[in-house]
Amino acid sequence: MAKQAVLFDLDDTLLWDDRSVKEAFEATCQAAAAATGVDPEALEEAVRREARALYESYETYSFTKMIGINPFEGLWAPFLEGEQEEFRKLQALAPGYRKAAWTQGLKALGVVDEELGAKLAEQFPAERRSRPIVYDETFRVLDALKGKYKLLLLTNGSPDLQREKLAGVPQLVPYFDHIIISGEFGEGKPAASIFKHALERLGIEPDHGIMVGDKLTTDILGANTIGMTSVWLNRHGAVRNDEIIPTYEIQHLEELMQILEA
Repeated sequence: MAKQAVLFDLDDTLLWDDRSVKEAFEATCQAAAAATGVDPEALEEAVRREARALYESYETYSFTKMIGINPFEGLWAPFLEGEQEEFRKLQALAPGYRKAAWTQGLKALGVVDEELGAKLAEQFPAERRSRPIVYDETFRVLDALKGKYKLLLLTNGSPDLQREKLAGVPQLVPYFDHIIISGEFGEGKPAASIFKHALERLGIEPDHGIMVGDKLTTDILGANTIGMTSVWLNRHGAVRNDEIIPTYEIQHLEELMQILEA
């Protein structure tokens, strides 16, 4: 069946979010190392561990998991938007969460310094915001597709944070006919509802669309659930089991063109 539309995930499919976060951690942990002598890599590991544990302890955890907001997004998201009351709870929790993650990370390495923890909690968001990194091939692929297919961006996350990521790369938005953010819709990938909503916006049937994303458990599972062709972008050679099987697997985004042309 000829495809009429391509649906893309955002983070680590078009935007190199993992690298942006990693570099933000490195810069912030280097600042901590300069101030205290701690090992920056050990601090990053400790803060990531503490952040995850804290994040999972909050009553908002099931909501953030359903919407698709990870602990490290919580370290810089303002949570100012979103209609659900959980976003207001997250907005209230966020400052304390950021400070606690960094303070407890330092403490795990023997440094008890709440003032420094608070300072690092503010530095990390600034470091992340200064690094909107896009994969080299992103615009080559979008240029090749624009005008030939309807394009839709389907991203999990907090509305204001995902929009801020897009604002950091302003040339990205004009490629898309529609942008759907889980925090606005009220449910995240892999829920069939958000995929069906995307198809309604495009005005197509499932077999006329193709979903491209880096996560089996959200992008691929959701597309498979509604009978849409799925393309797993596996840049790092991850080994999958047979619980979630993509229609296609590629290691480079430009391989998508061969699939569409075939």
